[in-house]
Amino acid sequence: MTDDARRISEALTRSVLRILHKLARLLLRHGMPLPAFIDLAKRAYLDVAMNDMAIPGRKPSVSRAALLTGLTRKEVQHLLSEPLLPNADAMAAHNRAARVVAGWVRDKRFHDEPGRPRPLEFDGAEGSFTALVRGYSGDMPPRAVLDELLRVGTVERDGDGRIRLLSRVYIPRASEIGKLNILGSDVAFLIDTIDHNLQQGGPAPRFQRKVMYDNLPAEALEEFRALSAQQAQALLERFDAWLAQHDRDMNPAVRGTGRVRAGVGIFAFEEDVAGTPPGGPR
Repeated sequence: MTDDARRISEALTRSVLRILHKLARLLLRHGMPLPAFIDLAKRAYLDVAMNDMAIPGRKPSVSRAALLTGLTRKEVQHLLSEPLLPNADAMAAHNRAARVVAGWVRDKRFHDEPGRPRPLEFDGAEGSFTALVRGYSGDMPPRAVLDELLRVGTVERDGDGRIRLLSRVYIPRASEIGKLNILGSDVAFLIDTIDHNLQQGGPAPRFQRKVMYDNLPAEALEEFRALSAQQAQALLERFDAWLAQHDRDMNPAVRGTGRVRAGVGIFAFEEDVAGTPPGGPR
């Protein structure tokens, strides 16, 4: 192994261990033991080998999948014979609910005089929750959208039975399942962007930046949380308005080829540097 290859291998190992340390903590909190994680890792390796790493024009083979993944041919055949995990299309449901909330936030038809999202009656031709859902969620039944938003704590019913928006963004605060679905989508998007940017000679790099300081007093966190939440939400709402204008579901007049998913994610992070063991995973 050359010196460059060794340095790349060591850097990759350190990075993967750091990711796995955070992931293992989350998995153990939710009761997933190591053997279950290993089974999922084998499935992921095989799926990538059979699909993403397939040779154009040639049918994926058990032998090549075993060679790429390090699994035995018997393991590959066993995994291929097992049914895939059930797919509840959680991402699609998340996107529909997020569109409804975004439409409520920016569409003046659903605002009060000061320009804030107003409480909505469930039924009605215009300005109702049903009209909001039909305008921003395609053919999703309004009752199903309401049940989901109530379940995750994004809306509530007031004393008059109207539907009141509690958060300007769809975040499943009251639902562990919803939060875990976001783990699967958001972390996957971030890793995919980093992988894209690491490919030398590939397409134009995707935007990937962060700002961080590591000697802040704990007292500064509350103000930074408020500042980052306010400004990040305003920026995301501007991006949302632009994307909605170019999305065929939101604007049927849009023309063009192909079908692409694109967006921007923003998250805040905090870490107790002083409490981290020297040389330990962080």
